[in-house]
Amino acid sequence: MQRTGIGGPANATEERLREALVRGLGGDSAAYHAFLKALGAHLRAYFRRRLSRLPDEVEDLVQETLLAVHNQRHTYDPDQPLTAWVHAIARYKLVDLLRRRARGDAQTDSLDDADEVLAASDAEASEARRDLAKLLQALPDRQRLPILHVKIEGLSVLETARLTGLSVSAVKIGVHRGLKVLAAMIRSTR
Repeated sequence: MQRTGIGGPANATEERLREALVRGLGGDSAAYHAFLKALGAHLRAYFRRRLSRLPDEVEDLVQETLLAVHNQRHTYDPDQPLTAWVHAIARYKLVDLLRRRARGDAQTDSLDDADEVLAASDAEASEARRDLAKLLQALPDRQRLPILHVKIEGLSVLETARLTGLSVSAVKIGVHRGLKVLAAMIRSTR
């Protein structure tokens, strides 16, 4: 079976998925639904080939990857191959699974300790939110608002552009530059 090359099956799948995603990102919810459904089938085949000894893990990885693709959809560059972008996300999910299995993530802690762990986790998350809010306030609106809407609230770049009155490219630039500034601020506090 031909996997690559002009006009081959892989190229047809790439184009079909890319077109559905781009239309979905443009607001066509039916196209986006079709994209997720077709991508799910593509990912099942991808993971089955790699997890022949762990077939029970395939569906979980498909769902984790679809969720990650959905959450990161605003980062996709339509000028780049879609399947390469998706496969990079899928590889990270696969590596995460293999790492969890390698360290034997079966918890041996007693359930009595769970409340303490959850309480500490909630406190840390609350502190992190406060710290992030302080850092974001130091950014100008053209960087703060795109990060807030795209990265924190999960809006698309297009939705953020409409909401803020910025252009789509200004939103993307704002996110990119703002994250660089935030990273520099965090490094300087260490």
